Amino acid sequence: MGLVKELLLLPFAPVRGSAWVIEQVVQEAERIYYDPASIRAELARLEELLEAGEIDEEEFDQAEDELLDRLEIALRKDAGHGNGMHT
Repeated sequence: MGLVKELLLLPFAPVRGSAWVIEQVVQEAERIYYDPASIRAELARLEELLEAGEIDEEEFDQAEDELLDRLEIALRKDAGHGNGMHT
């Protein structure tokens, strides 16, 4: 029965392969998006923009809140996987 099933599903192999690739891309994008080092670098860059007068306090506060939320989620994810950062 396994051979028949595989033969019947063969036309869908490209779709299954594409789904796997998409899943891998999403996982990598999330890893980068929630990387604490990247978030901290973005926070530092945001502060530089504020000090240079390129953004105002309101823009800074909004962007900082978003970044801090991401950092909190990232640290919770790391703690949940036993990879908690010690700072």
